[in-house]
Amino acid sequence: MIAAWYDSQGPAADVLEFGTLPTPEPGQGEVRVRLDFSSVNPGDTKKRRGWLGSAMPYPRVVPHSDGAGVVDAVGPGVAQSRVGQRVWVFGAQSYRAFGTAAQFTVVPEWQAVVLPDSVAAEVGACLGIPGITAHRAVFGDGCIEGRTVVVQGALGGVGSMAAQLAKWKGATVIGTVRTSADLDRARASGLDLAVALDDPDVVSQVRDFARDGVDRIVEVAFSDNVEFDAAIARNNTTIAAYGTRDGRPDFPFWPMLFDNVTIRLLGSDDFSLEAKTSAAVDLTEAAQGGALAISIGDPLPLDRIAEAHDDVDSGSRHRVVLKLPT
Repeated sequence: MIAAWYDSQGPAADVLEFGTLPTPEPGQGEVRVRLDFSSVNPGDTKKRRGWLGSAMPYPRVVPHSDGAGVVDAVGPGVAQSRVGQRVWVFGAQSYRAFGTAAQFTVVPEWQAVVLPDSVAAEVGACLGIPGITAHRAVFGDGCIEGRTVVVQGALGGVGSMAAQLAKWKGATVIGTVRTSADLDRARASGLDLAVALDDPDVVSQVRDFARDGVDRIVEVAFSDNVEFDAAIARNNTTIAAYGTRDGRPDFPFWPMLFDNVTIRLLGSDDFSLEAKTSAAVDLTEAAQGGALAISIGDPLPLDRIAEAHDDVDSGSRHRVVLKLPT
């Protein structure tokens, strides 16, 4: 099969290779997927770079966890009827060596989710890491219908999906952006309120809109935003954080204690099977019903994978996907 891989960590152009590898065979409880698209997430590029001192988990890595395609073979214990199904794949390179940057990938059956015909394959390829993270951030602490949810970084990969999922399930959604220059884009995305963190009156804007405080905060940059989060919290607010700039952040302990604030930290690779499968069901339903809009850039061919990784690392405003050769 045609694939891309790296045998050592480093800059994309230095370590990513393109060529042919043996086509994998599915084992017990697994399916093989012939991929149409592979999406690139920040987590994929961090693994390649050795972020936080991480080492090579395997001698050779075919990167990327998420993708979409068609099941073309099944292993023992999997119904033959799965062959031919359109699917979206998540976690392909989570605790496994070979991900979706290849013509074929092999995953446990439950990680290949049936993709409705009405949902484009490139959309399915983008549901995995950001969608499951967003789902857990929004729904990990119970029903949100009638609640007020703040999504920090509402135009980002996880943030935009969190905002849309929260609206889909009946929440009032306040979204933040870093600068006022992004407010028009945020307002056009369907938020109930969009605010810019560089506005000196941002806390007052949120308090005036949500007079009883907010119930849930989806947090992309805990260390940078925690003072703001504490200022808008109410009693029993949950902050669900999946990112931080400072790895050892300070936070206002006593004000947050008196508000009985819960801080939930989210590491998507290690969500429970139940949490991941619940997210997969909801994400598929939301995509099929038109509740999710994902901004996807023009697909790049697999042999331009280094460029794709650099686009992600530079903060592309669109999801970066690769088109696999047929």
